[in-house]
Amino acid sequence: MTSTGPQTGRSGPARRDRRGRGVRGPLAWPAVPAMATRRQQFDDLVLDSAARLETRLGPSFQELEFAVEDVPPTDPAPWEREGAPLGRAFPSHGKTPARIVIYRRPIESRAESQRELTAIVQDVVVEQVAALFNLPPGDLDPRYDDGS
Repeated sequence: MTSTGPQTGRSGPARRDRRGRGVRGPLAWPAVPAMATRRQQFDDLVLDSAARLETRLGPSFQELEFAVEDVPPTDPAPWEREGAPLGRAFPSHGKTPARIVIYRRPIESRAESQRELTAIVQDVVVEQVAALFNLPPGDLDPRYDDGS
């Protein structure tokens, strides 16, 4: 005798409870942008901004690390009294490479749209890299907007 109803054995499909609920798959696959979190999207903006500068700086860019943190530390530098910093540049020390840290939450709080967020991230990355290499930001990236 064969059964025409749903399988209930262990070798059958994933079990559902008596209301037809149970294990379900994702709504979108991981490669779909809908699955990227805001944090991942922000990280991608920083990487894209950094990649634009790579061709201008050449080999010295390879020794530079980028990091994204949610918020800056609670102990601001003396010159940062006017508000939360958007990023910081740390020069290399010994074997530790130079590092640029971008702060996600202060930047997101200033942006009103995705386009503005992209522009702010690009400007902050350019400013920090320029400060680290002692260059004017406009020389590093002609699209840099100094806000004036």
